[in-house]
Formats: sequence, structure tokens, C-alpha cells
Amino acid sequence: MLIIDHERCTACKVCIRNCPFGALRIEDGLLQVNESCTLCGACVNVCRFKALGIERKQASPEELAKYKGVFVWVELDEETTPRQPRKVVLELLGKGRQLANALGEELVAVVLAGTGEVDLQVFGQHGADRVILCRHELLETYSTDGFTNVMCAVISAKKPAVVLYGATPHGRDFAPRVAARLKLGLTADCTGLEIDTDRQLVQTRPAFGGNIMASIITPYNRPQTATVRPNVFPVPEKQPAGSAVTEEFPVTLNRSAIRTRVVEKNTLVDGSEASIEDARVIVAGGRGCQKASNLDLLRTLAGQLGGTLAGSRAIVEQGWIPHTRQVGQSGTTVGPELYIAVGVSGAIQHVVGMSSSKTVIAINKDPEAGIFKTADLGVVGDALEILPILSALIEKEKQMQAASS
Repeated sequence: MLIIDHERCTACKVCIRNCPFGALRIEDGLLQVNESCTLCGACVNVCRFKALGIERKQASPEELAKYKGVFVWVELDEETTPRQPRKVVLELLGKGRQLANALGEELVAVVLAGTGEVDLQVFGQHGADRVILCRHELLETYSTDGFTNVMCAVISAKKPAVVLYGATPHGRDFAPRVAARLKLGLTADCTGLEIDTDRQLVQTRPAFGGNIMASIITPYNRPQTATVRPNVFPVPEKQPAGSAVTEEFPVTLNRSAIRTRVVEKNTLVDGSEASIEDARVIVAGGRGCQKASNLDLLRTLAGQLGGTLAGSRAIVEQGWIPHTRQVGQSGTTVGPELYIAVGVSGAIQHVVGMSSSKTVIAINKDPEAGIFKTADLGVVGDALEILPILSALIEKEKQMQAASS
């Protein structure tokens, strides 16, 4: 809560002018705060008279110790039968296993599903000790209200120490609702997770436009919650003999509590090219490609390699490719087997989105380009001259393999 020392306060109104939420006012000559206050600290920082302070409720060590386990929300692919988890779930199970081992606690997969068949074996095979299965016909398709109600019930009953969500469109909608309802902290779009010596979850994410990496902890309450970008962590190797105990969690849901319903689904396809999020090979262009028509050289190369075209924010803003193909902090995080960066400068905002790629090849005329610091192989030269040669060599190799087979 915000503490006001009325003896020190001079009613200068500097704090009122600096409050971004309009939570402060002068009433009967005294400074007052209303329910709009978020304890952001802006008023405390500008008060010259030290009349303002923040008192944050801190749980006791005994209370914090009641929360145990690392929980991962399982987002299911609604287009598969039986339902399979999205790739980011497997990535989180791999990282969650490391966190759970560091804490000496269990890793739990939380599955919210309809009445149809769900592949439950995959969770144990990727590191989970236990599966909490929440079934209800109203969980067949994602809804903010329905999923929030059920997840809040699970967290309140089971008291996990850590809850992780994939930073997918659904995860970014869902996780903040749960955090707000349970009055929890939430770190969004994490790119790193570790357990420190105090058993705190250290959540790392880009800040200030990607210019710094901020490490955030949540020492005052539990659970500690975070959303994690897809393709940041590797998918752990599948252990066919791995298994997890399944626990059915009772679900009570009324249709009247869900304010939205799915009327129709339309899949928007960007031409004939596949999504970049799960692509095995990506050829990405930057401002150095000079003009939109030159991207045809990149498309040709991507096609020969069985990959797809992507790009940096610079060419998205030029309108050369749609935002769905942007790699970077404000676009999509990718982790392909091969990433070829063509005319990409290597700004940190872009590198954040592709640094998980297994092999990076950079082509750039500028030998000092930042992208070379990330690349496994760098080619200094004019991409418009290099790409046709590379495509010709690939085509020749394909013809030789076809002739010998």
C-alpha cells in the first residue's frame, strides 16, 4: 500500500502530475490515494520531501515454503487427433525439468481439455513427473473465461512454486488474466529461466527495446509466473520409457460464465509459404536486400532448401513482407536447423529472435556488421551476386544426386 506522511507532505502536487494512473488527489488540504494506485513508485521517486513510501506485503518464509513444484500449462493443438501439445510445451517441459531438479521438486503438466482423446504419454516422455488433467466439454476450444477459471482453481488448490506458460497468442491472453485474478506477478516473453541460491526463479527478458536483458525475481508471493517465447529452449530428447502419474482434477464450469464462443474458424495463409515459427530452414532478408523484388532470390534459395522466407523489422516496415514473417523481439522467435541472414545488420532486437538457431550463415557487404558476431559462417560480399551462384551450385548438386540414384 502507498504510505503518506501528512506531516512531511506540502501538497505541492508534483506527485499528482507524475502519477500515470490519476490515483492521487488533494482533498481537504491533504493528499489522498484511490483504488487506481498500482504501486508503480512514480510518485515516490519525485517526492522531494520523502512524504511517500510503499509498503509491500511480504509472505513469511513459512508461507512461501508451502508452495512446491514447477507447473507447465499445456496448450493443445486443436487441429490434431488425439490432441497433441504444441512444440513450446515440450520446450517448457525440458526447461521445467531443469528448474524442478534445482529445487528438488516435481514437474507437473497441467492439461485443460475437452472430452476428446489426449495423448498423455508424451508428457512423461519429456520429463513430467505428474499430469493434472482437467476435462470438461467447455474446454474443448480455448476461451479466456473458461481456461482462467479452471487454471485459477488448480493453482489455488495445488500451490505450485512456479507456473510457466508459452508466449503464444493464447498464452499471452490467458496468463495475465490468471495472474491478475490471483494477485500474482508475471514476467512476459522470457528468454531465460534459472533458480538462484535463494531458490528464487530468475526470469530474464529483453527490456528497453532489446538493448538490455533484465533479470526479474518475485520474492514477495507465490507462485512465480512467466510466459516464455517459443523456440527459446530446445525440445528435450524423448525418453520412450518415461512416464507420469495422471491425476484427474474436478472441473465445474457453466456456459453462462464464458462470455465468448467460437462461431467460425478461418485460417489465414500467407501465400503458399509455411509459417516461420516451426520452419526447419529460414532465409531472412534485411535492409541490405535494397528492394522488394530482390527477395525473389531469397525465395528461390529457401525453396531449394525446403525452407521459408522471413525478414527483419526494417523490410516489414517497408511493406516488402507481412508482419507474420518478421523475426525478432517485436516479431516471431524462431529456432530452425539453418538460418541464412541476407543483408541483415544484426541489431539486438533481431538477434534475440533467432539466436536459438542451430546453424547461422550471414551474408553481408559490411565486414563489421553485427550479424557476424552471431553467425557460425560469415560471407562478406554482395548477396545479389552470391545468391545466384549459391542457387546454381545447389541445383547442380541436386542434378548430380538424381543422376547417381
